Amino acid sequence: MEKPSDNQRTVYKLVLTGGPCGGKTTGQARLSTFFENLGWKVFRVPESASVLLSGGIKFSDLSEEEAFCLLPKIEKVGEPCEARESQCEAVKFQENLLKTMLQIEDTFFELGRTCKRNCLIICDRGAMDASAFIAKDKWETIMKDNSWNNVELRDNRYNQIIHMVSAATGAEEYYSTEDHSCRSEGIELARELDSKAAASWVGHPYFDVIDNSTDFEGKIRRMLVSVCHKISIDTGDRLLKDSRKHKYLIKGPLPDEAVFPPFQDFEVVHNYLQSNSPNQVRLRKRGQKGYYSYIHTVRRQNNPGGQVIEVKTQITHRDYINLLTQRDESHFTVYKKRRCFIFNNQYFQLDIYVQPSHPRCQGLMLLETYSALDEESLKKTLPTFLDIQQEVTGNPHYSMYNLSLREDWRHSKKFCSSVNGPQDMAYQDEHDKDIPNLNRSISNGHDCKQALKLNGHSELNSSAPMNGKA
Repeated sequence: MEKPSDNQRTVYKLVLTGGPCGGKTTGQARLSTFFENLGWKVFRVPESASVLLSGGIKFSDLSEEEAFCLLPKIEKVGEPCEARESQCEAVKFQENLLKTMLQIEDTFFELGRTCKRNCLIICDRGAMDASAFIAKDKWETIMKDNSWNNVELRDNRYNQIIHMVSAATGAEEYYSTEDHSCRSEGIELARELDSKAAASWVGHPYFDVIDNSTDFEGKIRRMLVSVCHKISIDTGDRLLKDSRKHKYLIKGPLPDEAVFPPFQDFEVVHNYLQSNSPNQVRLRKRGQKGYYSYIHTVRRQNNPGGQVIEVKTQITHRDYINLLTQRDESHFTVYKKRRCFIFNNQYFQLDIYVQPSHPRCQGLMLLETYSALDEESLKKTLPTFLDIQQEVTGNPHYSMYNLSLREDWRHSKKFCSSVNGPQDMAYQDEHDKDIPNLNRSISNGHDCKQALKLNGHSELNSSAPMNGKA
């Protein structure tokens, strides 16, 4: 980890690797959002195999061994390979693939070095992943020919390695290819790829394996905790296994900025997309000073055990514009100012709804935090400079999905009466009698599971850089 002596800026180089269906894509998006909220600059280094594949390389054009060099990417590309070329060509191809990876990484590392803020650089796989998919003697040949060595490529190049274990190992009931139109591995192949990828990093001084011993949300939190712990960022209890999201209604007007602790403000725009299944699908545009990141989210609600899983994918500005053509016109676009800050060692996110939005959102402010504290202890940590009216966790009246509906809630068949899954209580009408800006006569009892479906949005470029000028 680089910390220049003049202002103690941190440049942290993280490799996020793992097997198919391990949560790597969602993990990258969550890491980006978490550290952006802390005021860090986040760079996402694309996987070099993705760069080559997007340039016209096809598995049908490669020998069996050349295609095997791209096995980490098979989880997203299902074309068959045909064995027809020599082994030496495969070695040369792997060598060029590794050179491409190192050069792309070095470009981002240099950007991090000159960045004026703390900087997190997330590498979608790293140099040693390549060693897992070719024979040991061929790997050693590549090392010798280029004056490379495993210590430099594995131990000294990156600050931390996180391996997200495939759902095929320990969470078999969740292993699926349905959300990835090009993913085709069976469970046994997925386990093999996962094991090989993990083995390639054994020996790194900061190597963390995030297994499937908890539910998916717990897995993502453990990943975040691991990174924060290594960087010595105190997250309080926000990321503990038992932490739970809490949402509070804030009464306006917004206090003067001077009363807030150090904060970061972001412009946030949400759009819901057309769909035909139990999943909610939305786009998020988020940024500062004309630079934005773009997230495609699928909210999967009919999972084993009643889990609600959000699969977040980083997309490009071009993908974002293209997907906006599938906007669901039954929803208004949601506009917010999002203020992120830490108070009493607790991380908070204040969403301030701004125009143009549905009239029911006028003046609406919602404060969110994650905590494992009991109710009374948590109350003592809440920001004293905000006028907190009441907790509205799990109240469908404050679901962004419901708030954005164009129709009157009394007549809408899309109103979701249970928006956060079984872990959040559905509020009774009596809890809402004093809530401003809401249509009181709601509750037709329709479940959002009947209203939504993912409609072919899985073919996105998840390895795109996170920032783009809008």
